[in-house]
Amino acid sequence: VQLQAFGGGLVQAGGSLRLSCSCAASGRILSSWSMGWLRQGPGKEREFVANIRWGAGTTYYADSVKGRFTISRDNGKKTVYLQMDSLKPEDTAVYYCALGTSIGEYRYWGQGTQVTVSS
Repeated sequence: VQLQAFGGGLVQAGGSLRLSCSCAASGRILSSWSMGWLRQGPGKEREFVANIRWGAGTTYYADSVKGRFTISRDNGKKTVYLQMDSLKPEDTAVYYCALGTSIGEYRYWGQGTQVTVSS
C-alpha cells in the first residue's frame, strides 16, 4: 500500500487549500478501511484532523476544524481530499494522510505536505 499526499502550500489567513491523497491499494481492501488526515505543527505533537470511511463515506472531524474543513473521497480514483477553508495561522503544519482500520489505527502513511498560513 502506498499513499501520496500533495496540494500543500502557502496561503493567507482566511484562504483555502485542497489537499489530495492518492492510494495505491486494491478496492477490496479500501472498502472496509478508513483514511485519515493528521497534522503536526511546529513544536507540537501530531494531531488528528479528519477521517472518512471508504465504503460508507462516514466522516469525523476534530473540533478545531469542524465547519471549516471537509474530507471527501473519490472511490474510482482511490483519492481522498481535504478541503480546507477559512484557514488560520494555527492550521500551519505538515499534513499527513494515513490509511487504517479505524481512527487511531492507521497502518500506512503518506509522506506529508506542508501547509503554511500567514497572518
